[in-house]
Amino acid sequence: MRVLLTGAAGFIGSAVAARLRAEGHQVVGVTRRPGAAARRAPASDWIALDIGRAVRPEDWRPHLGGVDAVVNCAGVLQDGGSDSTTAVHRQGPAALFAACEAAGVRRVIQVSALGAAPDAATAFQRTKGEGDADLMARDLDWIVLRPSVVVGRPAYGGSALFRALAALPVRPRVAGAGRLQIVQLDDLARTVAVLLRPGAPSRIVLDVAGPEALAFDTVIDAYRRWLGFPPAAKIPAGPWLPALFRLGDLAGWLGWRPPVRTTALRELGAGSTARIDAWTAATGIRPTSLADALESEPASVQERWFANLYLAKAATVVILALFWIVTGLITLGPAWTRGVTQLQEAGAGAFAAPLALGGGLADILIGLGIAVRATSRPALWSALALSAAYLAAGTALAPHLWAEPLGPLTKIVPIMMLTVLALAVLEDR
Repeated sequence: MRVLLTGAAGFIGSAVAARLRAEGHQVVGVTRRPGAAARRAPASDWIALDIGRAVRPEDWRPHLGGVDAVVNCAGVLQDGGSDSTTAVHRQGPAALFAACEAAGVRRVIQVSALGAAPDAATAFQRTKGEGDADLMARDLDWIVLRPSVVVGRPAYGGSALFRALAALPVRPRVAGAGRLQIVQLDDLARTVAVLLRPGAPSRIVLDVAGPEALAFDTVIDAYRRWLGFPPAAKIPAGPWLPALFRLGDLAGWLGWRPPVRTTALRELGAGSTARIDAWTAATGIRPTSLADALESEPASVQERWFANLYLAKAATVVILALFWIVTGLITLGPAWTRGVTQLQEAGAGAFAAPLALGGGLADILIGLGIAVRATSRPALWSALALSAAYLAAGTALAPHLWAEPLGPLTKIVPIMMLTVLALAVLEDR
C-alpha cells in the first residue's frame, strides 16, 4: 500500500513511517524540510510541504496520485514562531481531507489527541477537535486516534521532559497534576499499521492510552530508576513554576519548541486518562505498561547524557545569547571610552572608534541570532569565528592581556567551548 504520511519527520510520524515500511508499505513522507529526514530514512519518498501553509485542496491533489491511504501525524503544541495550531490542526488537514474525497483516497487515519474537542480548554485540543470534526463529516473511511501522553525510546516532548526531570537531584513537586495513562510510541505506531490492513474497521474514534493511571511523580521516579540514579529529593513548587512555563511560551515565539509551555501546564493539571476497551477490541493490541517498556530496554550512557544535558542545553543557549548581547551593550555604553583607548594604544589609530562600534554591534547581532531558533546555528558559528578573531587580534596587538588579573583573553577559550557544546546539542530530534 502506498501511504501518504504527514508529520513524517516528527516524533510520532517517524515511528509510524518505520513501522509501515517494516510491514511492506511504501511511505510518502510529508515534512517542511525533508533534507535530514530523507538522509535518515532514504527508503521513503519525501515531499517538501508545510501542512500549515497547504490550506487549499489543490495544494494536495498533485501528491495523491497512486496513494491508497493517508495518515495525518502533524501537530504542534502551541502557537508560536512559525507554528499555528489553527493552520496545522484544522486548515491544512481540512484541505487534505477534501482533496482525498475528490481523489478517491478512502482510508484516512487522523492522529489527534486525548481530550480533543471543538470546545476544549486549550487551543491545542480545540483545533485538534475541529480537525477531527471536519474529517468525521466527510464521506471517507476515516479513523480518529486520540492518544494520551506518548513516550518512547526516541526523546522528544514529553519523553524528553520526563528524562530531564528524572535527572534532577532535587525536583519540584507539581501541585495538582492529574494522573497520566502514558502510551508507548510503539503501541501507537502498531495501531496505525493494524488499521491500514484490509478489513480493518473504519468511521470510529479510538482513545489510545496506557494500561494504568500514574501520578506525575510516579512517572518521573520510574524514569529516574531506569536511568540508574539514586532517589531524588522533592521540594514544593513555588510561584516561580508558572513563570518558567511562560518563559517557555516566549521561547516558542522565538521559534524553539520546549515542552515546558503553558499549554503543557494546563494539560498536566487536567491529566490524561481514558477507557481503552474500544481500542483494544478494534486492534487486538494490549498496551505496554511504563515499567515493562523501560525494563525491556535498559538505559545506557547515551540516555544518561541526554537526560543531564537536556535542561543544560536551554541554559546554555540563554547564557550565550545574553553574554553576547550584554557584551555588545557594554562595549557601546559604559566601556566605550576605555575600549577605544585600548584599541588606539594597540595601534588601531583612527580606526579605533569604528572597530569598537563594529565589534559592539556584531556582538549584539550574534546574541540576538543565537536567541532565535531559525538563526541559532549560523549565529553560533559566527560567535566561534568572532571569538577566534578576538583571540588572535588580542594576542597579536595586546599580548599583555593574557597576564591581566581577570584574564580577558583567557576567558574567551571557555566561551568558545560552551559554543561548541551548544552546537553539538542544538538539534531537537
